[in-house]
Amino acid sequence: MNKGLEIRWHGRGGQGAKTAALLLADAAFKTGQYVQGFPEYGPERMGAPITAYNRIGREPIRVHSNIYTPDLVMVVDETLLHSVDVTAGLKRDGAIIINTPKAKEEILPLLNGYQGSIYTVDARSISEETLGKNFPNSPMLAAAVAVSGVMEREAFLKEMRGLYEHKFAKKPEVIEGNMQALYRTFEVMQEMLNQDIRKSA
Repeated sequence: MNKGLEIRWHGRGGQGAKTAALLLADAAFKTGQYVQGFPEYGPERMGAPITAYNRIGREPIRVHSNIYTPDLVMVVDETLLHSVDVTAGLKRDGAIIINTPKAKEEILPLLNGYQGSIYTVDARSISEETLGKNFPNSPMLAAAVAVSGVMEREAFLKEMRGLYEHKFAKKPEVIEGNMQALYRTFEVMQEMLNQDIRKSA
């Protein structure tokens, strides 16, 4: 795949990792990109580990396999770090984003020596502040876009509002909460990215 982005999502059934992958594909498609968003089918019981994938690019995508060497890995549930090799195949110049309140230094021993970029975001706290419940997929979506740069921030936010308005047509009260989760996560991630820039300057 030429100059595209490949993402692998790790989560547990019921946490929204599959939904996040599909929403990201929808938003990228609406900005004019070629996309794939699909889950790896297995036992889909609540709480069971699940994997989902995205391919996003400016050129037609002719690959239809699972993703084995992702550019970006999204870990929606940090407890998976103890049982799943989330860094398997992850490119050295790629990145991993983990939903956890811990600093990346605390997470490092669980990442099998991965030496690429590591980011942590407390998606649970952000979603509880903005939505009143633990729905980590909206914060994780914004984190993926902030780190990968796969879409312009404003274009992503515009398309996500439209997607939320459609998805939550019968529950309009949750639209603003989801949008606030996206905005808040962008702020948090931008501060982390700025710190990285300052360290490398």
